[in-house]
Amino acid sequence: MDVRRSSRPVRVLLGEDVLAETSRPLLLSETGLPNRFYIPARDVRQDLLEPSDTHTVCPYKGTASYWTVNAGDRKLADAVWSYPQAEGDAAAVSGYQSFLHDELTVEVGRAG
Repeated sequence: MDVRRSSRPVRVLLGEDVLAETSRPLLLSETGLPNRFYIPARDVRQDLLEPSDTHTVCPYKGTASYWTVNAGDRKLADAVWSYPQAEGDAAAVSGYQSFLHDELTVEVGRAG
């Protein structure tokens, strides 16, 4: 597992609604899994997220908490997750949020 800072801008959209936008994401790489961008919570529209009761445990990263996106008439269950206290090599992503859902668009720009 590897976590590194990226200078590539990342924007997450649900249709025309911007859910998150940052120029300081972290990129988490794990063997056998796709790379994932993690976004600082202050760069995420927290007003569009509802805490979920879902939690998962990863033996390498720790316990993840989830949120449901609630934007207009659209609800995407457990589309956002975070490791509040990530462990080991993933500790840098603590408090950052990541997005995954078929209805979301994650735009990644060129490094600045």
